[in-house]
Amino acid sequence: MAFLLVVVAAGYGYYRFLWGQIASAPCATCVAEASGAPYNVLLIGSDSRAGESAAQAQQFGSTTAAGGQRSDSLKIVHIDPTAGTASTLSIPRDTFVTITGLPANSQLSTHNKINAAFAGGPDATVKTIENTFGIPIAHYIVVNFFGVQDAVNALGGISLDFPYPARDMDCSTGYCHNNSGLDIPTAGCQVLNGSMALSLSRSRYYQYYANGYWHSDPTSDLGRIQRQNLVIAAALNKAKSTYNPIRLNSLLTSVVHDFSKDNNLSVTDLLGLAERYHAFSGSSLQSYTLPTTGAVSSYAGDVEVVQPDQASAVIAQFLGGPFGNIVTPPINQYGNELTLTPPTTTTTVPVATTGPATSSGSSTRGTTPAAAPVNTSPSYDPTPC
Repeated sequence: MAFLLVVVAAGYGYYRFLWGQIASAPCATCVAEASGAPYNVLLIGSDSRAGESAAQAQQFGSTTAAGGQRSDSLKIVHIDPTAGTASTLSIPRDTFVTITGLPANSQLSTHNKINAAFAGGPDATVKTIENTFGIPIAHYIVVNFFGVQDAVNALGGISLDFPYPARDMDCSTGYCHNNSGLDIPTAGCQVLNGSMALSLSRSRYYQYYANGYWHSDPTSDLGRIQRQNLVIAAALNKAKSTYNPIRLNSLLTSVVHDFSKDNNLSVTDLLGLAERYHAFSGSSLQSYTLPTTGAVSSYAGDVEVVQPDQASAVIAQFLGGPFGNIVTPPINQYGNELTLTPPTTTTTVPVATTGPATSSGSSTRGTTPAAAPVNTSPSYDPTPC
C-alpha cells in the first residue's frame, strides 16, 4: 500500500509539473463555481499560429492582415459534475454584439463581431459573453491553431465515417484552391490523424462528391461548427476507449504548449474531470448552436444576427434553467438592441437543424420545438464510427 501511495504521489507531482508549464492569467470576470454545482467553461479557438512551419503557413494562409488576434471558434461547455453530464453551446464567430471589456478608444470596441473581443484577451471575451447572453463563465481555455492537431495525434487518431469523398474547395475569388487542406478521396470509416482532423474542423467551403459531381455545403461557418462538434464527439469516443494514465500523460505532454487558461483552473480540477468523465461517450454530448440568421451590417459587413426568442429557449435549455442578467443585449444589423427574455419554463428545442441558406450562407435554427434534443447533422457530413 505504501508503494502505491508513493507512485500515485509521484504521478500527481508530474502532472502538477506539466500543468505548471501552461500559460495562465487572471480572469477578473469569471464566476467561481459552487462545490458540486454545474458550471461553464469557455473554449476559445485562437487564430494564433505561433510556431507554424513555412509549409503550414502556405497551406492555411496568413492571418497578418486580420487586424488583430481573433477567436476562430467559441464554445461554452456546461458541466454538471453531480449528474455526470456535459453539453456545448457554439456561438458563431460573426455574431453581432456590443463588445465589452476593451478600452474605449479601441477601434474594435462597441458594435462588432463577437470574435473581435479576443483582441482584448480572454477576459474581454468572457465579459462580452456574460454581458450579452447572461451566461456565467467559471473558467476559460484558449486553444491555439494546432491544439486540435496535437491532441488528436496524442489520442492516436479519431475515427469518422465519410458517406462521400470530401474536400474544402474555395472558389470565392475566382481561383479555386483547397482552403483548409481537407482531402478525403474515398468514402467509409477511416482514421484521421491530427492534421486531417484540423483540416476538417476548419473547413468553411466543405464539398462532397456524389452522383458524378461536387456539391457544396451552403452553411459556411455554421456547417463548420457542426463538423467541429463531430470531431469532438469522435475524440471523446477515442479517449473513452483508450483511457489510462499513460494516454493522459501523452495527451498533456503533447498539448501543454498549445493552450492557456485562467489561474483558477487547477490540475486537481483536470484530474477530477478526467476521472469523472473518462467513460463519457461522444453520443452523450448534447451540442447546441446559438440561433442566428445572416445579415449585412454597415458597421461590420456580413454578420450573424441573434434570433431572440429562439436564442432564449436554446440558452435556457443549455443551462438547464434561466440565464442571468444581460447588461448589453445582442444587436441587429442596424445596431439596435434585441431583447432576450428567459422563458418561464425551459422549452425543449432541437440541438441543431438546418434551414434555407441566407445571403451569408447561414440558416435560422431552433425555431421548432422537438420531443427531445438530439444531435443532428446533414447527411453529407461524417459521423463517428
